[in-house]
Amino acid sequence: MDRELWLELYPYVMASEVRGKGWLFTTAKIVLVYLWAVVHDRPMCWAVDKANWSEDLCPAVLPSQSQLSRRVRGADVVELMTELEQNFVAVFGAGQRVIRIIDGKPCEVSNVSKDPDAGYGRSAGGMHKGYKLHVVHSGGPVPLAWGLTPMNTSEKVMAAALIPTLPGEGYLLADTEFDTNALHDLAHESGHQIVAPKRGRTKGLGHHRHSPYRLRSIELLKSRFGKTLYRRRKQIEREFGNLVSFGGGLTCLPAWVRRYHRVRNWIQAKLLINAARWIRKEERRMLALA
Repeated sequence: MDRELWLELYPYVMASEVRGKGWLFTTAKIVLVYLWAVVHDRPMCWAVDKANWSEDLCPAVLPSQSQLSRRVRGADVVELMTELEQNFVAVFGAGQRVIRIIDGKPCEVSNVSKDPDAGYGRSAGGMHKGYKLHVVHSGGPVPLAWGLTPMNTSEKVMAAALIPTLPGEGYLLADTEFDTNALHDLAHESGHQIVAPKRGRTKGLGHHRHSPYRLRSIELLKSRFGKTLYRRRKQIEREFGNLVSFGGGLTCLPAWVRRYHRVRNWIQAKLLINAARWIRKEERRMLALA
């Protein structure tokens, strides 16, 4: 399965327009070696050993561990992986879907970890140390937008950064954490209507000004259409479940993935690997219908 997912990504990586200049190894080749490590849940030093490759897939020359580590930190590697994400969004029409869901997924590390970039914040089951993956998903192979922060970063803060980057327009389904006047106004400016349950336990709204788009969200959730629409928010739990429920998925952060840049690259690679799995399933579904 790991081999199949890597092969699924291979032509997309090689077709990328991002190319390193003046290096023995192109950016595409560096990304492929890195993906070989990530899809097998192994550190980069494992991927530069020919003994850990299939004979028919192993490159003629592999980078050294220091070369791979240095190059993976480069902006060109992130640029190539981001280009793949954008291509998947465009090819599979994810940006044209009008129902989008925003949420966060904790990525925990040990509470005694010395990682200075990790934060200590609320997670499932209590307070934990680590990072948080924030996503806006519409059901395609990859999220429409995503970001990574320390665990203690507010989801509202990250939402304010992600919403303006979303392509197209639509409904943005969220939980009560996102029900603020500022976010409702920001979403409207970006062509989106947030649909989220009202914050607070009181029935009233108080006497201060409220965004008309927040008021619309409240009224929507009283209607049959709004209630039916909001039930679609459960899809985000399935998306997170699919991301972690297979070999090579984003289960937990291994011991060698610490500091922000390593965690970010690891998670982006896992998103691409999950996209390859999604594409394979979609291709089989289309063949079955043919």
